[in-house]
Amino acid sequence: MQITILPELKAYIDPLTPDEYEALERSLLAEGCRDALVLWGDVLVDGHNRHGICQKHGLPFQTVQNPRFQSMEDVHLWMIDQHLGRRSVSDFQRGVLALRKREIISTRRARLLAATPPPASLPPDGDDAAAPAPAAPVSSAVDAPETRALNSREDIARAARLSSSQVVMIEKIQKHAAPEVVEALKAGDISLNAAAAVASLPEQEQKDAALAGREELKQAARRVREARRKPAVEREAAQAPGESAAVSDGDELGALRQRVHALERENAALREQLARWQAQEVPAP
Repeated sequence: MQITILPELKAYIDPLTPDEYEALERSLLAEGCRDALVLWGDVLVDGHNRHGICQKHGLPFQTVQNPRFQSMEDVHLWMIDQHLGRRSVSDFQRGVLALRKREIISTRRARLLAATPPPASLPPDGDDAAAPAPAAPVSSAVDAPETRALNSREDIARAARLSSSQVVMIEKIQKHAAPEVVEALKAGDISLNAAAAVASLPEQEQKDAALAGREELKQAARRVREARRKPAVEREAAQAPGESAAVSDGDELGALRQRVHALERENAALREQLARWQAQEVPAP
């Protein structure tokens, strides 16, 4: 049968790394293509790598239709859910996919709500017979479970199996990171936390750090973190003199009290000694 490859679907999910592709090729050559390729009509939805390898080596494969696809949005959502469930997908990729899912659902829900007709106005008294029948809802998809999902950052984090702070970092990387930094993150040259830190730098600095390699990216991230900590350290330093003065005042007061006690003891001893001398000089009666 004829199979149509759409570049937008093939590129919708990040491609396999060379090592992953070679491992898949070895598996197909050894065991054959056991999983059917998923189609929407004649359009290939899932299995682009397997299809290419099977075509390359003349390996047989099976196909299956997904009858639930009604639009390209359905196809995208299905592809996202499939990849969110795979353990080989990185944290960054899962976060990006979950954010894409939120955008699709938000757009679909807004469109469906805009197409829903307003409620019919009530007829005047006595005209009940002429009242129009209530309009049926345009689509139940507005209330479908997936349209109510991913409304918050916590929802996105659960869908992507991430923390809310990781979702924040991924959003920042998507908005501000230079493409070179994103590629370094995908290649594993920099951590998610470090990439988010570097993304706060001017774009040219990001590019220069990425071109310089892994160590320079780490150094750039470290400089950003240190710059963020500096104001806090300065605030602590500004408070330190007053705190030190308070400690010094307390120590000085304690020392003065000890000195007073010592002088009082010394004074008492001197009075006792003076009394003894006076007693020795006065003759007995």
